[in-house]
Amino acid sequence: MIKSFKQTFLSLDLQSPRWSSVEAMAKDYELRQYETAKWVSTVIRGETQKEAMRQGFWKLFHYIQGKNEKEVKIDMTVPVTCLVKSGCTDFKISFFVPFEHQDCPPQPTDSDVFIEERKAAALFVRSFGGFASPEKYAEEADALARTLRNRGQPFHEDFFYTAGYDSPFKLFNRHNEVWYFKK
Repeated sequence: MIKSFKQTFLSLDLQSPRWSSVEAMAKDYELRQYETAKWVSTVIRGETQKEAMRQGFWKLFHYIQGKNEKEVKIDMTVPVTCLVKSGCTDFKISFFVPFEHQDCPPQPTDSDVFIEERKAAALFVRSFGGFASPEKYAEEADALARTLRNRGQPFHEDFFYTAGYDSPFKLFNRHNEVWYFKK
């Protein structure tokens, strides 16, 4: 498993959901239009965000390593997302389902893992570098929310997504994002 873990995370050419840039606002944020896509997800309840990310990641990693009805290995994708709701200790961790499995993803055999379809949506995205902690994600989400409010942009304020694009083995030029859905 260690070999496959490293192989998975050292790949530099991982699939990600399709989107187009609608508007870029300097370095503050970007408005993107994401296409409808399937994601494999799990909800971790009653843990810290950091622990929920750890537990959720491994549940989803087991799914892509063959813990699914077809016992098929599935390529890793980016980003790994985490749904963060205000005042809530439930976190939904998700992997994008690769394009070759979008029409008919293998069903999970773990009852805590599920396939979901995220409808096309406009998202406000703020990007940042470095190693992202839950505190850093919250700080970046707060900065994005302040900017959006100041510019009169309507968005769903009661939740945001974190999006991580890099393997833990990547030390430099890391890419992270926070996402708010446009109203």
